[in-house]
Amino acid sequence: MHAKDVLVDAYGRIQEEVHAVVDGLASDDLNSRLDDRANSITWLVWHLTRVQDDHVADAFGLKQIWLSQDWADRFDLGLPRRDTGYGHTPQQVAKVRVDSGDLLVGYYDAVHEQTLSALRELRAEDLNRVVDETWSPPVTLGVRLVSVLSDDLEHVGQAAFVRGVLGRR
Repeated sequence: MHAKDVLVDAYGRIQEEVHAVVDGLASDDLNSRLDDRANSITWLVWHLTRVQDDHVADAFGLKQIWLSQDWADRFDLGLPRRDTGYGHTPQQVAKVRVDSGDLLVGYYDAVHEQTLSALRELRAEDLNRVVDETWSPPVTLGVRLVSVLSDDLEHVGQAAFVRGVLGRR
């Protein structure tokens, strides 16, 4: 198995988990916060998708789906257009709301397709290409892809936890 096949499989697992955590939830549950400082399922899924969109697009020289396919306008969050949620205050988290899970999974699926297209073209030697020189040591494509994968799985796990708590109420 090649590294790109492992990455394609791993990113596919994120998609499965995003769908599982959002499926069947009403907007009240998606937007619910366990307390006024907690993240909602909506915020967690939006954020993990924004991070994947931003980081993968940058690493492969692609346009962000958020901007190029008008997802920013569809969500209409009242946040800066390039915002990914990093460092959000509780007040900013509260702005990230949806009327339907379809919007969340629609955006995730569009980002996922772009990610898979990029990964399928990947060659082993591409993984060593430096994509971010602002860190020491500089970040390679391989490290960036694993970092996004880790971050996304962590956040979708958090969203699954919130769903579980909400289901017990």
